[in-house]
Amino acid sequence: MIESMTTDWPSDTVARARVHAALGEPARLAVVDLLVLGDASPGEVGRALGLPSNLLAHHVKLLEQAGIVERSRSEGDHRRTYLRLRTAALTELVPSGLREAPRVVFVCSHNSARSQLAAALWEQRSNVPTASAGTRPAERVHPLAVATARTHGLSLTRARTHHLDDVLRPDDLVVAVCDNAHEELTDHTDRLHWSVPDPAAVGTRDAFDAAYRDLADRVERLVPAVRPASEGS
Repeated sequence: MIESMTTDWPSDTVARARVHAALGEPARLAVVDLLVLGDASPGEVGRALGLPSNLLAHHVKLLEQAGIVERSRSEGDHRRTYLRLRTAALTELVPSGLREAPRVVFVCSHNSARSQLAAALWEQRSNVPTASAGTRPAERVHPLAVATARTHGLSLTRARTHHLDDVLRPDDLVVAVCDNAHEELTDHTDRLHWSVPDPAAVGTRDAFDAAYRDLADRVERLVPAVRPASEGS
């Protein structure tokens, strides 16, 4: 007699199966591909993929239920939400060689913490040149950003803030590391967006360390996907 096919699978196996099932549909895989290198609002995803809002909402719901995608509220326009990839649910997803750029420029509103940390992390890990700038730069780099960098073996002691107009070149790959900068950069449509919460708004070492870890994870994903513009051209 055939035994019952009922099996109590381990919870991690069930979770992995849910991820595989969620990714087994082209539209949902396309959403994930779009979010690998940066965050986006549902409207931005829908326009990029040509999906109507009701169909996109269905796919995003399934991705959220599988723990692949999560939402965050914009720190700029509080009516907006952004979708971000939960990388812990995925392995070996990062594509390589997706972008060519002579330089990567990290931009936030004040250029006093997130963009400076991102540029320092990038410089440590990539041979593609980097810079940072702000849409409304502060007078100085935040002291806790300097301290956080030092804790992780980076140096911001000589870093200075700069306005985007004084830094950006036409062929730069722009990475907006805050919601405000992303929403203000309407003239720079070909950019990446990282929705990293502003640690200065909280003002604690833990907040700055959380921002650092978020940026470090994102830089690690982006580095293999960007090569120098002259390479292979």
